[in-house]
Amino acid sequence: MAKNPSQNFVPIKEIRSGVMILNNGNMRAILSTTSLNLSLKSEDEQMGIIIAFQSFLNSLDFNVQIFVQSKKIDIRDYMKTLKEREKEVSEELLKIQIKEYISFIQKFTEEQNIMTKSFYIVIPYDIPTITGNTKRMTDTDFIKNESQLMQRVSIVVSGLSALGLRLKLIDTEEIVSLFYKLFNPNELDANLKKF
Repeated sequence: MAKNPSQNFVPIKEIRSGVMILNNGNMRAILSTTSLNLSLKSEDEQMGIIIAFQSFLNSLDFNVQIFVQSKKIDIRDYMKTLKEREKEVSEELLKIQIKEYISFIQKFTEEQNIMTKSFYIVIPYDIPTITGNTKRMTDTDFIKNESQLMQRVSIVVSGLSALGLRLKLIDTEEIVSLFYKLFNPNELDANLKKF
């Protein structure tokens, strides 16, 4: 059976327990993370954070990939809540204010490109014993290799938590959602235009 053409661009063979297994057998975990606004810090704090981050990166004996996803904010649920509130309100002045506020928000979001950013860190574990994409990883191999990958995840979480970041290992559903959004970026834009 032929694969879907877009699947040819995604080197993921399967996702188990929040761990991506690539076509070549190597494994990846993805952490979502908060960000720091350095411009709100003093010069000394900025230098301290930069030096600590540099030390953290230099301490790693494996590569990491930092990925930033920018996307247009979806305000449909918020607008729906406002319109429901407008229907519930009995005072005419409050109804007018809500209607004007809805109009303002719609106009503002149409004129301005309001974006949200999500930050991710991809952590690799390359497995030298599995080559090619014909062999499926056994459960025993998966558990052993997952343990090695999770040690790396712990190192990254520990190092970046010391900088004040909050990190979370994303699960299978979140990984699927992330890749779906990456390969279907226009779908959200089309839905926003319908609103």
